[in-house]
Amino acid sequence: MRTKLRASLLALTLLGGLAACSTSGGDTGSGSAAGGTYTIWDPYPQYDDASAWVQLLGKCGTDAGVAVKRTGYDTSDLTNKALLAAQQGNSPDVLIVDNPVVSTLAEAGVLTTTDDNKLDISAIAPNLVAAGQTGGKTYGIPIGANTLALYYNKAVLTAAGVDPAAVKDWASLTAALGKVKAAGKKGITFSAIGTEEGSFQFLPWYWGSGAGLRKLDSPEAVSALSLWNDWLKNGYAPNSVINNTQTTSWQEFATGQFAFAENGTWQLGNAKKAGFEYGIIPIPSKTGGTAPAPTGGEFVTAPVQKDTKRYTTTQKLIACLSSTDNALATDTTLSYIAATDAVQTKQVAANAELKVWVEAVKAAKGRTSDDLGTKYPKISEPLWTAVQAALSGSKSPADALTAAQARGRGHQVRTSCTASAPGSGPRGRSSRPSRPTCSPSTPIRCTATST
Repeated sequence: MRTKLRASLLALTLLGGLAACSTSGGDTGSGSAAGGTYTIWDPYPQYDDASAWVQLLGKCGTDAGVAVKRTGYDTSDLTNKALLAAQQGNSPDVLIVDNPVVSTLAEAGVLTTTDDNKLDISAIAPNLVAAGQTGGKTYGIPIGANTLALYYNKAVLTAAGVDPAAVKDWASLTAALGKVKAAGKKGITFSAIGTEEGSFQFLPWYWGSGAGLRKLDSPEAVSALSLWNDWLKNGYAPNSVINNTQTTSWQEFATGQFAFAENGTWQLGNAKKAGFEYGIIPIPSKTGGTAPAPTGGEFVTAPVQKDTKRYTTTQKLIACLSSTDNALATDTTLSYIAATDAVQTKQVAANAELKVWVEAVKAAKGRTSDDLGTKYPKISEPLWTAVQAALSGSKSPADALTAAQARGRGHQVRTSCTASAPGSGPRGRSSRPSRPTCSPSTPIRCTATST
């Protein structure tokens, strides 16, 4: 089992771009020396010891009677570090990771469950908790979530005679794009790049059609890809979307020439600097209502420890970080929507602009939900490949998705490790590396071995 773990760790290093961005290795709390030191790893290297985030970690340690040693890693490096630590028997006490990674670490035996640590998840939105569940067990608490919606340029829509409140489904959105084009402006921009980022942006339309990820070539799925494809054919979306990241897509919207842009909560700061009035509406489902968009954001987890007596204090640290007051401060800092109704209500009371994002998060779902877990990477890559094939004109939407479904069936997810005390690694590597997104939480790092 150790040999298999080493093989999967080696495979992870081949993904590229896994260098640590920054670390902060000092004790961040003045906790009791008698209580010992507890380690916390997070994916927020942008926050130094003077930041409110790191100060909160220290306070939680002090309240628990211990000192806290915190290290911040780049998100793409954190999974690899966590697996190495598990192999060596020195996992951190608290590990904060991107939500799609939770199932990988859990299935590898690296994480404890919320039942193990008696963590209360009753107040957390079930659709957000689902991203941290596999095999009927929950492996952490979401710190908050970000997701996608449609930003719009008020002046462009007004000039085209479009009322954004009337955009309720695909038909009304497409009609609005037609009016915008007729008025001499550009319709909509999004990211369809051939990476996980492209899948991330396509999923609201895919799920909004009623399609499920276990059958990529369903009629519903074809209708979603046809929607995007027709927008390009009709000039409602630019060909640049084929290579757009979420960053370059936003840059197009910021020119003031586009009516709509699909993007996330992390662009709110940039929206305020855009120089024109904007608004936000949920991404509509095919026949109306808010489409389920994928969630970004991290989970607070508790890795397996040799000394099980440490779990009592670990539970106190996690409970502190996820308390209502602390969650409000943290989610505000990270531009996240909170995971509980109570904190969401406080967020909207403080900033009414967040109401549409709360609505979007309530409808959102995790990419590894529906018990997909580590199966998701072998589904996502054929999906983004199909999007690229259709939008580039090399295949029809139906043919592209038929090929995607066949490819997904042909790939087998090979378990390259088994849980080994105190933990073991995940499943090998994907056939191509994923790229980080511009969002505060990068989409999934593919760790399944496709054969």
